[in-house]
Amino acid sequence: MNDREPYLKQSRVIDVDHPDIVQLARSLQVAGDEVATSRRCFEWVRDEIRHSRDFQANPATCRASQVLQHRTGYCYAKSHLLVALLRACGIPAGFCYQRLSVNDHGGPYCLHGYAAIWLEAFGWYRVDPRGNKPGVEAQFDPPVERLAFPLQSREEYDFENIFAEPLESVLSALQSSSTWQEVLDALPDVKPEQFDQLGLKIRRQGPQATACNLL
Repeated sequence: MNDREPYLKQSRVIDVDHPDIVQLARSLQVAGDEVATSRRCFEWVRDEIRHSRDFQANPATCRASQVLQHRTGYCYAKSHLLVALLRACGIPAGFCYQRLSVNDHGGPYCLHGYAAIWLEAFGWYRVDPRGNKPGVEAQFDPPVERLAFPLQSREEYDFENIFAEPLESVLSALQSSSTWQEVLDALPDVKPEQFDQLGLKIRRQGPQATACNLL
């Protein structure tokens, strides 16, 4: 099996073959140009899907087609839609996570979800479709990563892993909630002592304990 094949698959949450996903993917695809296609998919999800907490928008969403239907989602859910669109265009894509401060003042901490795209010219390229706002300026500019949040606390981490499917703790938080507030109250976290158990590999760690950004 090709090592990128899992990053093209459909699943219950990443419902690549859903008619609405397929239709949107076709409208965004640029024939023969995976970089242009990836940019269009990324920018569409970043700009057209409202971040649930920013807009206090309901319902809580998880499945890619559900995010598209309701045009809202947390960072995790927006990444689910982006990955589904990319896979529908035949572009391998997966899921990445950071551990960030929730309230900009140290603990509590939570996972933040974003995505990675396989581009033949660059390899794995990471993008964050959570949605821009003052102080957040995520862009598509390969090979340079322009993610939403820098790591600023030594308790914040960026993980090396690129998962073919979302983490179960993320799915549990989204699927057990019906409103944006319920998701906020149940944001998933992974503590450092759990990293090895879950196979999480640290890519970068924040330099020092200072005020930091949220999801």
